[in-house]
Amino acid sequence: MNFDLDDEQRDLAAAARDFLSGAAAPGDARAALDDGAPVRPGRAALVESGFATITVPEDAGGGGGSVLDLAVVAEQAGRVLAGPSLVTYARAAVLFAGDGDRLAALADGSLSLAVVDGGPTLDAAGAERFLALRGDDVVLAAGRATVRDAIDPTRGLGNVELDTNDLQVVAADARSRWQHAERVGRVVLAAEGLGAASRALEIGVEYAQQRLAFGRAIGSYQAVKHSLVDVYVQVEQLRSLVWWAAWAADQAPDELPLAAAAAKAASATTLEQAAETLVQVHGGIGFTWEHDAHLFWRRAKVDRFLLGDDVDAYDEVARLAVAQVSA
Repeated sequence: MNFDLDDEQRDLAAAARDFLSGAAAPGDARAALDDGAPVRPGRAALVESGFATITVPEDAGGGGGSVLDLAVVAEQAGRVLAGPSLVTYARAAVLFAGDGDRLAALADGSLSLAVVDGGPTLDAAGAERFLALRGDDVVLAAGRATVRDAIDPTRGLGNVELDTNDLQVVAADARSRWQHAERVGRVVLAAEGLGAASRALEIGVEYAQQRLAFGRAIGSYQAVKHSLVDVYVQVEQLRSLVWWAAWAADQAPDELPLAAAAAKAASATTLEQAAETLVQVHGGIGFTWEHDAHLFWRRAKVDRFLLGDDVDAYDEVARLAVAQVSA
């Protein structure tokens, strides 16, 4: 089984990196934090680029691509702390499966939505409609999002109150579809975490090569180099998990529950370790408001609790693995 990317996916990653690096940057995350500036690239630009709706069928105006294709793009989005999250589009594409009109509205940007999980909702800021699970039915409703000061404003977190007088059933008796969409969302979230962790590692390595202490680059000291190598190992392990989980979403649905939980758990811990190491390698500079290190730390702290926290995800991995052995 080959989990490496093919040439077409590498080209997709390069195109996504070109677009996203020009449309968003950690500096934009800083502006959103300091001044309340809109997150970038924003909904309209993401939809117009076609990257957000890769998994929407072609006949509805989307890219007709795979979850793996979207994960490739999500990694690049994570590198620049882009917003809104591609997780929202991935989940919506699954929940609207077979609904051509709503998929088309998602693909052309006329439907601006967020997916409500019960706690603070990802991308609630700026959303006009909300997908939610009511009983066993997936519904689309109007609502009001209360957005408060956030650790990471690029995630657009808000508490949503649905308008039950303006509610439409998207899919009846669809709890399994909701669970599948959540697992696909976990895969894409893990891919964003992979990109952010990879970029944090790169920044740390670059600084360790340049910063001198006692006449030597600090990267030559074991305490520094070992901490960076530890993060490198975690990032590469996460990369394998993300590609496996994305492949499972497309090709092996029976493997997806375990793969998605493993990717979610590893992404949460890897990004947190990468961000904290980035701060530590930079010493006093890393603890200042002016350096970008804290922006990656903020993303790590928020993402850890999206779509379930890492503890729940690791527990799910253990339960599913034991069940497989026992079967």
